[in-house]
Amino acid sequence: MSAGDFSPSQTEDLKRAVRKAEEDSGLPFSLFVGPADGNPRKFAEGLHSSLEDSERAVLVMCDPDRKVLEIVTGHLARRLLSDADCQLAAVSMTSSFAGGDLTGGLASGLQQLGRDARSPRMLHVTEDDA
Repeated sequence: MSAGDFSPSQTEDLKRAVRKAEEDSGLPFSLFVGPADGNPRKFAEGLHSSLEDSERAVLVMCDPDRKVLEIVTGHLARRLLSDADCQLAAVSMTSSFAGGDLTGGLASGLQQLGRDARSPRMLHVTEDDA
């Protein structure tokens, strides 16, 4: 399945998931669904490096025909989104894919990544609080 194989409502669901992840995290997110040329990881890294603001960007690349999923984060995005966060989102997505729900898996995974990448709240303590 490629991006052109999604219905209009599925496409809108994925766009909405990307927007929501961006709103939740403050990071730019990008989604690529289609064939990965050659080595999937290198292909995903190449896509990521071509993104505007790649230092802060998060890319989710899925090649459904090869059953490949890659999540690439820029070095600044990694401060908010750990490898463990990405692995958990990937497990969630691939579980949905196995159940036949590519669109739902991608959408929920993107939203999970956005939630996980939220900046931590800062607690300020004054002398009166101590």
